[in-house]
Amino acid sequence: MSLSKSLFKQTAIYGLATVLPRIISFILNPLFVKYLPDRAANGDVALIFAYLVFFNVILAYGMETAFFRFYNKEENKKSVISTAMVSLFWSSIAFLFIGLLFRKTVADWTNINIENITYAIWILVLDALVIIPFSRLRAEKRPMQYAIIKIFNVTINLLLNVFFLIFLPKWVQNPNYSWLKMLYYENFEVGYVFVAGLISSLVTFIILSPDYFSISWKFDSVLWKKMFRYAFPILIAGIAFAINEHLDKILLEKLGVSKSDIGAYSACYKIGMFMVLFRTAYTLGIEPFFFSYANNENAPQTYATITKYFVIFGSFICLFVIVFVDVLKYILVPKPEYWYALEVVPLIVLANFFLGIYTNLSVWYKLMDKTKIGAYISIVGAIVTLALNFILIQKYSYIGSAIATIAAYGTMMIISYQMGQKKYPIPYEMNVILKYLGITVFFSAISFYIPILRENYVVKILLLSLFLYFIYHNEKATLLRILKRK
Repeated sequence: MSLSKSLFKQTAIYGLATVLPRIISFILNPLFVKYLPDRAANGDVALIFAYLVFFNVILAYGMETAFFRFYNKEENKKSVISTAMVSLFWSSIAFLFIGLLFRKTVADWTNINIENITYAIWILVLDALVIIPFSRLRAEKRPMQYAIIKIFNVTINLLLNVFFLIFLPKWVQNPNYSWLKMLYYENFEVGYVFVAGLISSLVTFIILSPDYFSISWKFDSVLWKKMFRYAFPILIAGIAFAINEHLDKILLEKLGVSKSDIGAYSACYKIGMFMVLFRTAYTLGIEPFFFSYANNENAPQTYATITKYFVIFGSFICLFVIVFVDVLKYILVPKPEYWYALEVVPLIVLANFFLGIYTNLSVWYKLMDKTKIGAYISIVGAIVTLALNFILIQKYSYIGSAIATIAAYGTMMIISYQMGQKKYPIPYEMNVILKYLGITVFFSAISFYIPILRENYVVKILLLSLFLYFIYHNEKATLLRILKRK
């Protein structure tokens, strides 16, 4: 198989393993909305997931990326595998011991049930223990095995959630399934969500546990110090990213917003994740191309063209989601008592769109091997997130968090563009890009925030059609050229 075909195949397989868990989250959202007892219970789930993201980053401490770097750099690859696995094993065991010892204190501070804290601690440890085994599969070019295990993990999690939340409460009422009563506890729906996560993480660990028996358990302290120095900026960038993505739920609770409102906000937030799917799939496909095309003399022009078309497609997806949000709510948020939080959807969709544009604009520091700049920009975004959340939540509740998110990603996008044009000039068609962005924001605002138009689908579809015509009118030459090639 040629190098290009091999790269395409691996990208497709890893892409499926990355995108599918996000699709599963779309399926879980209506499941939680419909079968958790109320919005407060959904708020509990959202809070615990937010904490899980932060501690996942901390427990990994950048070692996954460091592993790839040193696996390809060092001659003694077995030493890299052993050192990384031993490091993560003992740090995870230490966290497990400390977490279980102080779980009551953590439960009191976070206002989360101690049983759910216990489940969360075990999930974090089991997930940390499979970081290097998963990385090893990728390093040894075994994408199919990697994808199968990843997909198996999320499938188990989904099926267990369906079983615990939908079927178990019904089946225990049937005398033929009386034996299931040993699994059933009343008012334990939130607990079942994390029991499902714990079982799926445990199964994944069992599948990958042979890796721990195949290593020598030798720890190279000199190598580890090099790896940790490399990993530390990645840890900081990861924490900054977690702040931008998930701190809002934690701060909302700490600043007095009810768990019912947090539950409604988190459920409606998911509708805005359509843009995340587009951004994730796009990034997986385009980043290898960015690097492979870097030495071409017309690379900057090509990058500019790619960014323009990302904005075009992203603008359409953005407008489509906002125009049809009152249709999508029946599928993704199927309870009317959650719908008052739908007002955050346009802000979250646009915020994720800005993050996608930032991903495009960040090509310059990746090509220059200055990825630390990405960490610095993420830290600036995190500072904006923190500052605006503290300022706005008191007055605007979860709307303030949505505003903070769009401001943080918008800031990162602008900083990357300004710095990139100085360090690695790319001839972006800014006038065209700003026109598409401007029309998208304007059409989105009038179709969603003007009450008389909110339910008028004739006008909304007309706006979407006008936008499509605008794309066709401006990109007609390119579209015709592509059609002629076919």
